[in-house]
Amino acid sequence: MSLDTAEKVDILGGAAQYDICRGCGGTASRVRDDVGRWIYPAVRPDGRKIALLKVLFTNACDNDCAYCVNRRDRNTRRVGFRAPELARLFERLQRRGLVQGLFLSSGICNSPDRMMERMIITTEIIRFKHRFRGYVHLKILPGASFSIVERAVQLADRVSINLEAPNASRLSRITTKKDIEHDILTRMKWADKCIQEKTGSRTTQTTQFVVGASEESDHEILETAVGLYQEMHLKRAYFSAFQPVPDTPLEHHAATPPLREHRLYQADFLLRQYDFRFGELVFDGNGNLPSYADPKSAWAHRHPELFPVEVNQASREELLRVPGIGPISADRIVSLRTKGSFRSLRDLRGLRVVTSRVAPFILLNGKRPPVQLPLWNREPAAQSVEAAATATSHANAGCL
Repeated sequence: MSLDTAEKVDILGGAAQYDICRGCGGTASRVRDDVGRWIYPAVRPDGRKIALLKVLFTNACDNDCAYCVNRRDRNTRRVGFRAPELARLFERLQRRGLVQGLFLSSGICNSPDRMMERMIITTEIIRFKHRFRGYVHLKILPGASFSIVERAVQLADRVSINLEAPNASRLSRITTKKDIEHDILTRMKWADKCIQEKTGSRTTQTTQFVVGASEESDHEILETAVGLYQEMHLKRAYFSAFQPVPDTPLEHHAATPPLREHRLYQADFLLRQYDFRFGELVFDGNGNLPSYADPKSAWAHRHPELFPVEVNQASREELLRVPGIGPISADRIVSLRTKGSFRSLRDLRGLRVVTSRVAPFILLNGKRPPVQLPLWNREPAAQSVEAAATATSHANAGCL
């Protein structure tokens, strides 16, 4: 029996939820509509908020990824769109003001080029027939040809291909069908080349790691991410905590704690926005980030010789090293102290400074704040519980 478009988008939107386009939160903030639940709030790279239709072209797939809801031998209903059908659906939602952008991925059925050609035809209809000039994120499928990658870059505002694991050894634990160098990294290099050659290009490239599926360490993940930032102008790396899916080889594998994903995003922010070097990150004996402290606090406690920092004299770079001070608050401190000195923690409130975290590491006019918290004043387990409870989508807020 054939399915109507609403039924297809419900199945294929559900199948797309594991592919991160931002740190998509709970379903409460998604649009509820007769076409399904798969319209996501998102934030463009320029900071503008939009609603994004996130969907697969098909959930039929020849690959055997051990964690994946769409793996080839999993007992699930396989459906797919026709290009004009999906383009009409998007145009209808866009005309009604329900969506302002599209995130389109697909399973690989028969060949990556065949599926990507259909994704590209869909995007061309949207771009040229329906004259849509808004945001489009296209997934590049592993193994796609250069001409297909080039056309995706021409049409999309963002392209991405999921690395999934940090190296060949780890990837081989979760799939026998993908070669990390040939099928994935080569396509990432092609995408970067096309982006750099695109006149006036604002197109960016991202990737995603499935955290915990291949028994990899945080050290491996972040080391690989740093290499991609340096060599391929990667805009963002995304981290998706592994969650077991029924009827897959990893259905009994333990789920990755959300706190681990959160710590990776925090470390990634230090590398991209706080001028930290990879070698400065603190890892435990297993190569993982400490769960009991955020990465900046862990680094600060390793370097007591650098603290306390005098807020009224420190450079922006020194302020960025203080737990509780981020780029925005550091800029505000540097700007406002030209008009007068900071004398108390109260003066720092309202500048996006987390005063409870900053207090042990600063001086204000040569004096420690009147309320001084002792270093490591709580047991690691308690800190872990608090971190998990208070972790927000801050690290993901700009992750379209």
